[in-house]
Amino acid sequence: MPDLWMPGATRLDIGDHQPTDGGPAKALAHITWDRNATAAKPLDLVPYETLVAYFGKNPTGRAVAPHLLWDPFTGRVTQFVPANSRSKSLADAPGGTRTNRAGSVVIQIEALFFPHCRVGTAVYPRLVDTPCKGWPELHAWVKSWGVPDAWPNGRPENCTRNTTHWATKPGWYPHAAVPENNHNDPLSWPAFPTEPVVEAPKPKYEPFPGAGFFRAGRRSPIIAAMHKRLIAVGCNKYKSQANADTWGSGDVASYAAWQRKLRYTGTAADGIPGPTSWAALKVPNV
Repeated sequence: MPDLWMPGATRLDIGDHQPTDGGPAKALAHITWDRNATAAKPLDLVPYETLVAYFGKNPTGRAVAPHLLWDPFTGRVTQFVPANSRSKSLADAPGGTRTNRAGSVVIQIEALFFPHCRVGTAVYPRLVDTPCKGWPELHAWVKSWGVPDAWPNGRPENCTRNTTHWATKPGWYPHAAVPENNHNDPLSWPAFPTEPVVEAPKPKYEPFPGAGFFRAGRRSPIIAAMHKRLIAVGCNKYKSQANADTWGSGDVASYAAWQRKLRYTGTAADGIPGPTSWAALKVPNV
């Protein structure tokens, strides 16, 4: 029999063990989504210890506790109930489709993450952008319980709530793909270690790096590429072609000329790139 408690995980048994119904072995992918951040306003990641205390000791948290809390930044894992017990992270309406118990195992994993969380100085838009430390070990333990490397209702990026699949097919399910549940997490999830890694195609043009990127002395090939484009579109206000990769007064003057060419006026033509004018400039991806 596989290990009821994941090897290497911290055990914080909250009790209230209840059996599952039997049937296809499943794993559930969740993110904690503790804060609502945006690309413009990222927020600090909630400490791992806070979530451990919430699920392990707070009555409200214990009522919705998963099997595992996983920190993808450090690889730490805490387990609250054994694998053969149901946990409670899914909505499960009385008399409706069974969710938390619907399988020989229904192992639920909460990844400590929310979109655009900040750790140190880095911001992470998606879970897959994190280091995903500990994922191979976590995956191996889940697989030891007979959960195959499959997403019957689709990967988190593009999934459906097919009730027939849920009832009959083993594998991994995003929270967003579970009947009776209206959450849309986890939005992404790391690839199974056995899956080939498919690199996303490189965009043709450089994505807008944010207004804060453009500060005096910033050196980057992105600025050099922008420099060339501003000259190409007839907005050359540079006094020198030296240090083309370093943001300075010539860039401000030239970009302001580009904004005026787009018919911006006043403070909208201040020489600091914004997302719309940047997209129109079509700076080649570097």
